[in-house]
Amino acid sequence: MMAKPNPKAKMKRVWIDSQTEEEIRRGINEAKDLSEYDSLSNSAFLRAKEDYLIGINFSRLLSIIFGRKLAQSINEEKASISIGRVMTCVLGMIVSREREIRNFVKTKYYKLNSSFENFTAEWKVNPKSSVFESPKLYNETGFKKEEDAKALIDKLQGKKAVITELKKSKQKENAPLLFNLAEIQNECTKRFKIKPDETLEVIQNLYEKKLVTYPRTDARVLSTAVAKEISKNLNGLAKGLKQDEEINGYITKMVNEKYPTNNLAKTKYVNDSKITDHYAIIPTGQGFENYAKLPDLHKEVYRVIVKRFLAIFYPPAEFNKINVTINIENETFYATEKVCIKTGYLEVLKQKENNQEANENLKDLKKGQELEVKEITIKEAETTPPTRYNSGSLILAMENAGKLIEDEALREQIKGAGIGTSATRGEIIKKLEKIKHIEINPKTQIVTPTVKGEAIYDVVEKSMPDMLNPKLTASWEKGLDMVAKKEIKPEEFMQKLEKYIKSKFEKFIKNILYESSDLGMIVTKYMFRIILISIVPWTGRVV
Repeated sequence: MMAKPNPKAKMKRVWIDSQTEEEIRRGINEAKDLSEYDSLSNSAFLRAKEDYLIGINFSRLLSIIFGRKLAQSINEEKASISIGRVMTCVLGMIVSREREIRNFVKTKYYKLNSSFENFTAEWKVNPKSSVFESPKLYNETGFKKEEDAKALIDKLQGKKAVITELKKSKQKENAPLLFNLAEIQNECTKRFKIKPDETLEVIQNLYEKKLVTYPRTDARVLSTAVAKEISKNLNGLAKGLKQDEEINGYITKMVNEKYPTNNLAKTKYVNDSKITDHYAIIPTGQGFENYAKLPDLHKEVYRVIVKRFLAIFYPPAEFNKINVTINIENETFYATEKVCIKTGYLEVLKQKENNQEANENLKDLKKGQELEVKEITIKEAETTPPTRYNSGSLILAMENAGKLIEDEALREQIKGAGIGTSATRGEIIKKLEKIKHIEINPKTQIVTPTVKGEAIYDVVEKSMPDMLNPKLTASWEKGLDMVAKKEIKPEEFMQKLEKYIKSKFEKFIKNILYESSDLGMIVTKYMFRIILISIVPWTGRVV
């Protein structure tokens, strides 16, 4: 017979970052009063309210007014318009990108390359150039017309070339930060061509089998407390992955080369201020009793996480970089060479470096040296359209939506704000695909809008365009974050939300219902009253 709970017992909340026994015990020992998490609860409840109030009210309104016309435009018997605080904004990002690509017109322009004994240099306009600020230029590196490029070549034929500037430098490049959910979702889309929600499902499985830490995190760094115990994770990996020759090789080299692991707290990979709920996704060094039975995809995803983790202990990659400026009759040509001299962390991540050459062709050059010009040629170039989102890059775009805001002051104000949360972004994309607003190519994961999605975009753009703007959604996310951090009270946030919904309805009436004569149907004041009564059903009030 089970013992009855003590009604006088004090309730506490356990907060853990992995399913390992040590972490669970730590969570229990450090359990806090429920009140410590009231701000997080308030933020989550407000998020639900916000999504509900915006979704139910504006979906109803736009469906009643434009649903029939939408159905006709997409050749369906009936159609509803589903509006979501985040979902509609993401649809806007996808449609805007698609139309930008669709309307893009390629523009050709003409560049100059000068060939020397064992290298080439590219022309770039400078203040002393004969064509400085000329309308003939397409940009600082090319001409609008081929004949103008040819005219400059004719002018330079037989002229002396001299090295006027030569800069040699050594560059160090540290390993990238650790994975948060958005980063690993993007990585898995590129590597394995799987959708973000599938990636989350895989990592959730790894988490439940004690192999990795909590997946739904926005942080890409570790906490100071975790950094102090990181040797346990490394020792566990060394024992558990002995049969993995590649991973074991990286760990063995760390040991043999005596790469420091005890000073991690002093690096960029540890920052308590950049952790809100959970730290970055890393291997626990445990759970290997479950590893052998994992599907191949799960093993591959796990190895990606492990290698990103090991890379932070490796030394930085080092490069020799040489920049050369060459003068020919007051026209300047530039050459750059970047050669990797120490692979460092690149050994683990196997990243290809641009401009990495087997031969350092520029290393023996000297300032003031005269060069023989072999040939000056014209290279035809053309502008390129923006690339379509894939499901992984779309996740990153959602996470970094605050950067899309044009207003510099506002962008700084909501710095770090994205749209959606790490836990919901994949599901939002999945829902957009399910309701046929977007399509995702299963082989490439390229995302494109459907005819229906574009039609809904047009409806929203004409009626309430700010719903398509990341500025609005990112600012709401910032507000919810401020509630979670106790910077504003929940009541203040709710007041602003209700004010927004009320103002949108009033503006909609003025601009759409009373001023437009082409709505596709007549909406009476009585019908609108029925709609308006539902505006804040959560609180039971009519605004």
